[in-house]
Amino acid sequence: MSSLPDEIWSRIIEIGTEKKILSCRDVCCISMSCRRFCRLSNDDSIWSILFSLDFPSPKSLSLSTNPSPKSLYKSRFETERALKVAAYRRAVLNIESQIAIYSMNLEKLQLQLVGEKEKMKAVMSELTNLEKVRQASVALNVWQPETIRGRQKQIVEQCVVPVEYRIDALHMELRVCKMQIEIFNKSYEDEKCKLKAGKEGLASLKYHPLHDYQSGRGIDGRNLKRKKRNLKK
Repeated sequence: MSSLPDEIWSRIIEIGTEKKILSCRDVCCISMSCRRFCRLSNDDSIWSILFSLDFPSPKSLSLSTNPSPKSLYKSRFETERALKVAAYRRAVLNIESQIAIYSMNLEKLQLQLVGEKEKMKAVMSELTNLEKVRQASVALNVWQPETIRGRQKQIVEQCVVPVEYRIDALHMELRVCKMQIEIFNKSYEDEKCKLKAGKEGLASLKYHPLHDYQSGRGIDGRNLKRKKRNLKK
């Protein structure tokens, strides 16, 4: 390795970047190996190639510009990184807002379910009482001991609404309650699935390597910190 002159090593690194064999990360890793490679990897031609490959645009790099190609690469790298972080944060906020909406919808549906069940319970209770009234009114037409007959007559007299009409209305109301409960249960399960999918999507998004540039945690997070440190050299 030491027997080869600097020109050959520079050409090897340059060819590696031209053929897309060596990326910016690879060049930064090479520069960390020793002082010699640190000096060779800072060559303007290498960073000019990397800049044109990683940030292709009509005016990606001009040779007449004062900043060095490495400085331009660093500037564009930081800009692109900031844009990716901003896009990531927007995506996270969007999913979190959706999760909050799903949670609110679940709470609302749960309250509606409880209300409908209480309503159905009250309807069934009233229907049971009216059935007793109807049975008592039918039993009045049959001979019975006076004590039992008087008790049944008292039950019938306490009812102030037409029994048959009210029973039909309660049966209809009971069917409506059951339909509403089925609809609420289906909506509840749908929102529950959406909430689960949203939480899984958020967990998957937060697992993405782009999620933590500042702390540098994760596989690419460590590499980005290393890149940034080498770009400053």
